[in-house]
Amino acid sequence: MTFTRKTADLVPIVDTVFAIVELAKQDKEKNGAENVIDATIGSLYDEEGKLVAFDNVFDHYDEIDKRTKAKYATSFTGNPNYRQDVYNWVTNNKITNLAHSIIATIGGTGAISMTISNILDKGQTLIIPDIAWGSYKLMASQFELNCTSYNLFDENNEFNMSSFKETILKTMENQDKILVVINDPCHNPTGLSLTNEQWKEIIEFANECAKKMPFVILNDIAYIDYSYNLQTSRDYMQNFNNISNNVMICIAFSCSKTLTSYGLRCGACIILGKDAKDVRNTEIVFEKSARAIWSNIPNAAMENFSWLTTVNKEKFNAEKQKYIVLLYKRSTIFKKEAEECNLPIYPYNEGFFITIKTPDNKYRDQYHQKLMDNHIYTVCVNKGIRVAMCSLSLDKVHGLAAKMKALM
Repeated sequence: MTFTRKTADLVPIVDTVFAIVELAKQDKEKNGAENVIDATIGSLYDEEGKLVAFDNVFDHYDEIDKRTKAKYATSFTGNPNYRQDVYNWVTNNKITNLAHSIIATIGGTGAISMTISNILDKGQTLIIPDIAWGSYKLMASQFELNCTSYNLFDENNEFNMSSFKETILKTMENQDKILVVINDPCHNPTGLSLTNEQWKEIIEFANECAKKMPFVILNDIAYIDYSYNLQTSRDYMQNFNNISNNVMICIAFSCSKTLTSYGLRCGACIILGKDAKDVRNTEIVFEKSARAIWSNIPNAAMENFSWLTTVNKEKFNAEKQKYIVLLYKRSTIFKKEAEECNLPIYPYNEGFFITIKTPDNKYRDQYHQKLMDNHIYTVCVNKGIRVAMCSLSLDKVHGLAAKMKALM
């Protein structure tokens, strides 16, 4: 007997990341923080080991009138100025000939969840990378969907375009719609960013597939604002202008990462399509999800984002850039030292994480335990070990690759 729906998954969720975080904390208390390497948390930390909370973000947030913080948003779809400002910020004038709509969401997670739950019908299959954020699979399960994956890398450590296409074509044999997740740029957890030419090929392939059925790309851009070249980070979106009538793009944007405001839960889903009617129909369905699940997102969080990205854009970008430079320094050191000691890592271009290559998950688990036994705390992902450059100080990065190689 159960009080939940008959199809509910009753297996308890295990938050492996925070379990490892707790072990690292205990180790630091016992042996001293200086003797422990904690590369677990996927949030930005400074060189003193403190969580970064941008001054430009939170000083202004503190100045927002308490009634603005207390009141509901203008609409459950988000405040009009926020929706427009998100579109401007995310697309940076790269989208020129597509209809669009923006729905405010509870973080980037809300945007992803909203898309997955409303695009596919129960029993259909979501397509994701084989190395990916674990919550994609969890969402698929919650919405009674199947999940299949394309290989992210080929034997030459390049984006596996062949596997991407083959997985989609195989899925098309059994259903009448495609939804594929592409976490780019700054892929979590490898740090891969696709090239403009790769995106061009993806759009051309989507258009070809769309001759047979609707094709939706869910572009998860959670880490885009930590690209090492912000001036060109949106250039790939120009390819979206070439989608056919039967292709739709849903962009999942996260204020959590962009503003270092992980707890304020603010984000957006940007719907892009050739036909304004199709975009509006999708918007209607997404609106209902927003109303039914969270009703409103924080009003002051939206107002703060709008001020930061318009009135205070230059100062905000300048402060964020300091930490992008710091991320670059950390990752460059680790990559260089990994190459010198032959520590195998997946291709990394930019972003919060670098992933150690361990194709055998059984070996990965043994290796992960061995690292912890030697006071090095990381996170297991499919076929790899995630190392959070975002939370490691430069002194902890120095020599880490060699330590990890010695334990393989």
